[in-house]
Amino acid sequence: MITTIDLEKGFGGRTLFSDCNLQLDRGQRVGIVGANGSGKSTLLRILIGSEESTSGIVQRPNNARMGVLEQDWFTVEDLRVIDVAMMGDAVLWAAMQEKEAMLEGPEADFDVDRFGELEDIVLRHDGYGAESRAAEILVGLGIPTEKHDQQLRALSGGFKLRALLARTLASQPDMLLLDEPTNHLDILAIAWLEKFLAAFPGLVLVVSHDHRFLDAICTHILDVDYESVSSYKGNYSDFMHRKLEDRDRQEIEIAKREKEIDDHKAFVARFKAKASKARQANSRQKRLEKIVIEKLPESSRRHPLFRLKGRRPSGRTVLEVEGLTKAYGDHIVLMDASFEIHRGERVAIIGANGVGKSTLLKILVGEIQADEGSSKWGYEADFGYFPQDHHDVLGDPTATVKSNLWDSVPHEPMGAILGRLAEVLFSREDADKQVGHLSGGEAARLLFARLAVQQPTVLVLDEPTNHLDLEGIEALAEGLSNYDGTLLFVSHDRWFVDKLATRILEIQEDGIHDFRGTFAEFLARAETRDHLDRDAVLAAEKGKRSGKAGRGAREERAAR
Repeated sequence: MITTIDLEKGFGGRTLFSDCNLQLDRGQRVGIVGANGSGKSTLLRILIGSEESTSGIVQRPNNARMGVLEQDWFTVEDLRVIDVAMMGDAVLWAAMQEKEAMLEGPEADFDVDRFGELEDIVLRHDGYGAESRAAEILVGLGIPTEKHDQQLRALSGGFKLRALLARTLASQPDMLLLDEPTNHLDILAIAWLEKFLAAFPGLVLVVSHDHRFLDAICTHILDVDYESVSSYKGNYSDFMHRKLEDRDRQEIEIAKREKEIDDHKAFVARFKAKASKARQANSRQKRLEKIVIEKLPESSRRHPLFRLKGRRPSGRTVLEVEGLTKAYGDHIVLMDASFEIHRGERVAIIGANGVGKSTLLKILVGEIQADEGSSKWGYEADFGYFPQDHHDVLGDPTATVKSNLWDSVPHEPMGAILGRLAEVLFSREDADKQVGHLSGGEAARLLFARLAVQQPTVLVLDEPTNHLDLEGIEALAEGLSNYDGTLLFVSHDRWFVDKLATRILEIQEDGIHDFRGTFAEFLARAETRDHLDRDAVLAAEKGKRSGKAGRGAREERAAR
């Protein structure tokens, strides 16, 4: 479906990739991976035609329909949520809108022939099932039926993005091109999206930093690294195994050639002055001159080092929570939450979006007040907080990165500050950047550098992986595994939760369900629980839609 020939892209003298030759076919689900800034999203935009390459050719079928996830909610915020989803099929939507206008216009202006043409378009695009399909997708992404008739502007930012994703999925495309589609999705919605994509018959191209998601859906991986794009068959885990093998093989081959050079050099040096060996030495010298070792290119992937440690042990009881309740107007987001956390536990808070996970953390760290109930930190339970919006805690946006970190440990020399920044991938030049100009990933790494020097005995983290690339997420999981304090965190990244959690607090509308065990053990126990059975939920919601009344008098008028 998409072919590239000698594709190259560069920015300001820097090559992102070159000699990119790809053949991407229907039925493939292709993950595009690489470090932040390596060119993943750029490659995706070139493939869909929204950005030009420096050189090379991209061939796409002229009649292929592309479903592209775009974050342009502001252009459709006055429409109903269900309409936003149905807009995905632009041809069908235009026909339905024109047909609707004809039905509501003056009877004298009614054009029977044009109406018949529009009806043909609607039928070809299965228009009478469009609302049901859109509703099913919206529910699968966690937007309940009662919100479908609301204007998009009434939804929170995360739910607006879900509606835009629903628009993309409902477009009945031949190709789906998705840039970070799991951002702002909870664990249940991600699981639903995986099922949808697994059943999608066309080509899927997806940029994602979610290990488990890439493992679940991908049949192929495009690796943007070493200033090139390499194609691997299999999912993300398969790719990582193959890539390490390929690199090892290249390094072994280089080592063999270097040893061959050393042997030739030693022979020539030893025997070039000896008459009986001079001819052999001369032959070896000629062979030596023909050996060329190409230096392996540097990887764009960089792994930060998160050295997280508590300054001292806390008391055995780290946190006591009793009857916490919080509502915004008539909307109750947290109801009668009660639990205790003990020293050394790694507690993951999970649940659907909107059930109060972030609200709970904000109450615990004192950012907002609960309506009812209490929370109490234990002896020596000094918490370090990582919010979703990093700039809430980073302070003065005009301060430099190095001064921001130095404020947390003013007794340390600047050399030590620069060393700590280097561990989280800030160069000396980066250290002079203003905090307000940092990307999401840079701000996250700076905040973890601050937490490392502050040495809290408890870490309270709200979606800490959101802006990190795959290498950053892996490094953070390792750093938190080695952390000797207590961990309380919210995350929708199942790989990350699975790596760290020793206890699960699942927030539901009826309260908090406390599971003492790993995430894998939790899933095994929760497998048959109704709230996790998305297929059952979808079937119920589809029934609600199909039970609606017919189209009524306007359709009767059209038939006259």
